[in-house]
Amino acid sequence: MNMFTKTKASLLLALAISLFVSCSEDSPTPPVETGKDKYVLITMSENKLDKPGFATAFDQLPSGNIDNKGSNSFQGLGFGGWRPQENRLFKMFSSQTNALGIEELTVDAQGKISSAKFIAGDNKTNGTGNFVIENASSGYYWDGAKPLAIQTFNPATMARTGELDLTAVVNERGKDVPEILFRSIGQKFLAIKGGKLYANVTYAKTNAAQKGFFDDYFPDVYIAVIDLASKKYEKTIKIEETGSIAYINDNNMYDFDTNGDLYIVTQGRSAIGGKSKIVRIKAAETDIDKTWSLNMDDIQAGGKFVSVFAKDGKIITVIPNTALTIGPTGNINFEDIWDFYSINISDKVKTKISGIPSVTNPGAAFCAIEIDGKILLRVNTKDGSQNGYYELTGTTAKSLFNVTAGGSVSGLYKVTIKN
Repeated sequence: MNMFTKTKASLLLALAISLFVSCSEDSPTPPVETGKDKYVLITMSENKLDKPGFATAFDQLPSGNIDNKGSNSFQGLGFGGWRPQENRLFKMFSSQTNALGIEELTVDAQGKISSAKFIAGDNKTNGTGNFVIENASSGYYWDGAKPLAIQTFNPATMARTGELDLTAVVNERGKDVPEILFRSIGQKFLAIKGGKLYANVTYAKTNAAQKGFFDDYFPDVYIAVIDLASKKYEKTIKIEETGSIAYINDNNMYDFDTNGDLYIVTQGRSAIGGKSKIVRIKAAETDIDKTWSLNMDDIQAGGKFVSVFAKDGKIITVIPNTALTIGPTGNINFEDIWDFYSINISDKVKTKISGIPSVTNPGAAFCAIEIDGKILLRVNTKDGSQNGYYELTGTTAKSLFNVTAGGSVSGLYKVTIKN
């Protein structure tokens, strides 16, 4: 290569570098859009049937003392709990009227919370609005107006799309039994696992305001299994010798372990228990695992299970430390009698969680949740001195934050607001 060629090549290289630098400076790589996180906290301000309360969006996971009824808080009804899914906030009661159904709350980038769309149903039958979501465009819910069917809806549009008529499934048993006054499917329990929809079948001895709750005719709990791809009924399975699967509020009373096993609460024969259990359906199975169950009668006479959280082979739940009582002076809801336990699923060894007081019944709220990799326990004492979430490490918990204004804590969830 002669000197001219070398010089020409050098000039071309310098020009190319200059153009590259210039273009790089003129066209910087656009930043990755990560969205803005909001931590939404809900509280119930009064122990009333319409469950008034507040919702507030925080920019960070709350800590210390928290005011949940500030100028940016949303006030409404039906705040005993909620049922968030993925990146969305759902609950089973209207914030305006406390009517039964499915409501979505939305949060904007400034943290303003609003009541968005609402799917209404029969407002006279408890359980209306019990729902489960399959994916972004498919969900299922129960409407007391058609108790022998499961309604379908589109979560993206929050619109009803049809129904699955399961009359024949319900009538497989008890069709001509005069003592059975009310029948339903999916009123208290709807879950999706492995492409199957699981729906409880109710056979009730009453037909009044609380029909379907603590009034089972049969000694076993029945669950219909429906294939979601074909929308065809497959079979009915049963949980033996118990009653009252789940309940009628946002606390769905079931959870999936890390390995996909499904754990289900049955409250038992009455409002104060008796044969209450936690049972499971293994990840690859569609039947109740008859080799495993937690029986409250073996732990606390006169007690029952009311919530369940499962992770990494352990169950977190609350267990009453005395027999439950109901009525105006009963201890079941607002006395500090519920203790947190961690239970090994493999051998059922239970350990009382330390560093945390006895609490009131979580009711419609979940007793334990997970946010940012932290397991958080909902803590509320009768005198209100402890009212927030504790962070669990091993079998010890410590206070993360305490709500000082806005009512008793009933939910916390993280959403990401897209840019």
